[in-house]
Amino acid sequence: MIAAIRIRGTANVTAKLRTTLEMLRLFKSNHLVLVNEANGGRKMVEKVKDYVTFGEIDQKTLAVLLERRGRLYGNRKITLEALKEKKVPGFLELAKSVLSDRRKIKELGIAPVFRLHPPRKGHERAGIKKSYKEGGALGNRGPEINELIIRMS
Repeated sequence: MIAAIRIRGTANVTAKLRTTLEMLRLFKSNHLVLVNEANGGRKMVEKVKDYVTFGEIDQKTLAVLLERRGRLYGNRKITLEALKEKKVPGFLELAKSVLSDRRKIKELGIAPVFRLHPPRKGHERAGIKKSYKEGGALGNRGPEINELIIRMS
């Protein structure tokens, strides 16, 4: 499972890239979506790598993200009572079942887009116009996306 976060805004985005961002449901900056690699999602994310940062999300980070920033439809916060209605004992078990593709986020009634804060202590040293390998914030981070998600949630 890939976590993709939109970093840059909409200025000077070509129509093809804008359509791809819309299909990924990344309409605004600092929004995060979980993308399944099986359905060609990785290629879509790599196509818009100049506007997003992405990487492999782990179970612990996904549990923290669901607890802090997850919303049910109707903009209600996810509570343990709401999880127990869906027969899920807790956030770690929910994260484990989502990562193993046993359950989908949408069928649990959870909004697929997570609205995050800007990162605490800012983006990396070279800003939001350079790739992560060059010291910036864009592109593939691999497992280091988890640290950014914690800073933004």
